[in-house]
Amino acid sequence: MARVLARTCVDAVQAVGGFAGGIYLRSGVEGLLLLAVVSGLPGRLFRPWWRMQVNRPFPVAEAFRSGQSVHLPDAEVAMRRFPQLMAGLPFPFGSFYEPVMAGPERFGVLFVLRPATPGVPVDAADRELLRSAADGLAGELAALTGAGEAVSWTGDPVGVPPPDTAQGAREAVERLALALLSVDREGRIRYVNRAAAALLGTDAPELRGRMLWQAVPWLGQPAYEDHFRGAFMSGEPVRFPARLGRQPDAGWVAVGLYPGPDGVTVTIGTAEPPGYAPETGAPSRAGPGSPADRASALYRPVALAIALTEAVTARQVSAVVTQELLPAFGGRQLAIYLLNERHLHLAWETGFPQGFLDRFDGVGLDVRLPGVETLTSGRPMFFESMEHLAKAYPGIPLDAHVGARAFLPLIASGRPVGSCILGFDAPRGFSPEERTVLTALAGLIAQALERAQRYDTEAALARGLQAALLPHRLPVCGNVETVGRYLPGTQGMDVGGDWYDVVETGDGLLALVIGDVQGHGVAAAATMGQLRSAVRAFTLGGSAPEQVVAGTNRLLIGLDPGQFASCCYVLLDPVSGRARAVRAGHPQPLLRHADGRAEVLDLPGGVVLGIDPAATYPVTDLRLAPGSVLALYTDGLVEQAGEDIDLGVERLRAALAAARPSPLTETADRLIGGAGDSADRPDDIALLLASRTGGRGAART
Repeated sequence: MARVLARTCVDAVQAVGGFAGGIYLRSGVEGLLLLAVVSGLPGRLFRPWWRMQVNRPFPVAEAFRSGQSVHLPDAEVAMRRFPQLMAGLPFPFGSFYEPVMAGPERFGVLFVLRPATPGVPVDAADRELLRSAADGLAGELAALTGAGEAVSWTGDPVGVPPPDTAQGAREAVERLALALLSVDREGRIRYVNRAAAALLGTDAPELRGRMLWQAVPWLGQPAYEDHFRGAFMSGEPVRFPARLGRQPDAGWVAVGLYPGPDGVTVTIGTAEPPGYAPETGAPSRAGPGSPADRASALYRPVALAIALTEAVTARQVSAVVTQELLPAFGGRQLAIYLLNERHLHLAWETGFPQGFLDRFDGVGLDVRLPGVETLTSGRPMFFESMEHLAKAYPGIPLDAHVGARAFLPLIASGRPVGSCILGFDAPRGFSPEERTVLTALAGLIAQALERAQRYDTEAALARGLQAALLPHRLPVCGNVETVGRYLPGTQGMDVGGDWYDVVETGDGLLALVIGDVQGHGVAAAATMGQLRSAVRAFTLGGSAPEQVVAGTNRLLIGLDPGQFASCCYVLLDPVSGRARAVRAGHPQPLLRHADGRAEVLDLPGGVVLGIDPAATYPVTDLRLAPGSVLALYTDGLVEQAGEDIDLGVERLRAALAAARPSPLTETADRLIGGAGDSADRPDDIALLLASRTGGRGAART
């Protein structure tokens, strides 16, 4: 499989004039992609991006989630769509991401990097070449699956050398006094001139073929790695001062990086000490906390801050911390406790033995525990081994005998919010840089959690208002059974303004209403309540369907809430089944016939409510035969990001056709069930079903 991936990667990069590329594959962990192969980039420099959660706002994740191509021709487009990507890689480059999928099965994502083309979109030929490469790979992986081979990835990515187009040593370069090395796009030394060999104190044959940072370890400092990333990603020259060695008294040199399609030329010349020099003399350590890990951690304050701005609930904040913070420091366990009435309550945990942390849930601030004392003192606490933790807190229960722990106070604007525990599987040290970064991150997390707690309170009020405005029971009516369902959105700051209603008129007719107020929050819910009241008032006053909708439209414009709404109104005679329907910018209703056929009704409609005071709304005559089901719904039930809404309507129509005709409550649960399982639903959903029973009906909410 690795050979198939490598061949596809190299061919795709060459086909569209790229300088690097790679393939992410699904892993054995649900929702996690792993970088399987990479070509044209030194893997070590890009360790923070080896693992990719599919629910994160990165182009690789979006391509996998949506099954759609993602094309980013330049940094401006990438920053607008994926700011977290550019926070870690703030360089001018273009990037393209193609999902690798065969039918419904998704294997991973093929990506290619190439020089940026500001203002010039990816042309159709390149799009087709990338799509063809991804489709070809999907076919080969599907064949492997059919042969019984598991198509997934574990471990680190495999580096794939790009085609070798080097021209060999140049005699003119050997005459230069300037030290010069040629490095391929994997970071491997291909050429060393005499001056460079003399400067480094090593013969050229011993340097050739080795990774640059192994052969010249002082160039592998975290302070310099971003310069190399910039050269490999942007294609533009980079120059920076560096200390010639790890010792504090080592001299300074000027390093130049000159990238090209086949690699990077490295020059090393003399330089005066800079006015400001980053600390590079720290001894190297293996494992978590090594220079490479510390380098990746330097990006986390920016990346985490961006991600936290998108998290609005305490659960979302905790999930972001798990996905962004733990990988940066090699952590395996995370626990977040929130303060409430001078007691710490467990809000989130991952990686700890099941039930272990329950004993600490609800502890008071007078208990001597590191999670408590880090908050009361305001000082982070670091224990480089479990032995150190046990010695500092004799008798404290431990979930493991080997490892390390960090306890961070969560304090926002001087107000205590809670505490955060990071766990590591092996003993490790915490450098001064890491301690500073972790402390800063704890402050960001505390602010996000404080904001989330305010949101939770406000959202509960808004949901309470909306629940109070929706009907608690639908009227019981002969010959017609009605069922209503409502689901609030699970993504974003506020609830929405979707509603449904069933109104009995004085002459025995039944008005079926569904609507969707644009926007979210308390304002949308309040507008929804006003519209529902208006529709009921016009209906009970004996107005015709077109007059009900037109009158509600004028009322909304008169209220001037700065919002508009869609609506579908059906006035039904329960005895004959005859109905008159009016639509104002709302999705078309569905009708399931008694024989199981389901169709999308084609109702002519007017503009949404709240736009044009002179708008008129045409009426369509319908008939519901006994055993038929009419389905009214809001767009949250059929819309998905990046997909035509017609596809969602067709899915709903097929589900209605496949549903059992009774009981109607089961049909409603089935239609709304898939959306109800989603943890990332941006919009709320309303559904109203009405069925001709031919006898005494029932109504349920």
